[in-house]
Amino acid sequence: MLSCNKCYLLMSINFFSKRILKLLSISLTITFTLFEINTINKQIKAEKNLIAASEKDLFLYRQMGASYLCIASKAEVDFKKGLGIASATFANVIIGKHGGAIRELGDEKLDEKKLYNAGTFQIVGSALNICPESIPNNIKNDYEKRLKQLVKKSKK
Repeated sequence: MLSCNKCYLLMSINFFSKRILKLLSISLTITFTLFEINTINKQIKAEKNLIAASEKDLFLYRQMGASYLCIASKAEVDFKKGLGIASATFANVIIGKHGGAIRELGDEKLDEKKLYNAGTFQIVGSALNICPESIPNNIKNDYEKRLKQLVKKSKK
């Protein structure tokens, strides 16, 4: 009889353990679901609160990129790699902080590739003012050629 009592006790513990685990898993599932919904709502609200980058913002990001490029060039980092990193950072900051929006462009949001290309051009232009000796001649020539094209295009 003693062994039957042990069996009953073990069965009841096993039954209650399964029941407790089931309740625990249900409560954890509900908690994580609510947490995910709350996180999604916060992301949506955050996206709505993004403010387009102003000229002041763009100037700051451009100067930071140019400063990085100058320092990297003087540290003998490959110029194209340094420019790529500076341009990617420029694009990522505008996307992350401003949702790809630039005040001067109105409601249009730029994708990463367009921001990368614009950043590359602007960073080189600023770096030519900060550390012209660090910019390779072919890059200087390409920049000046592109700048002339943009000036011509804006006059039309």
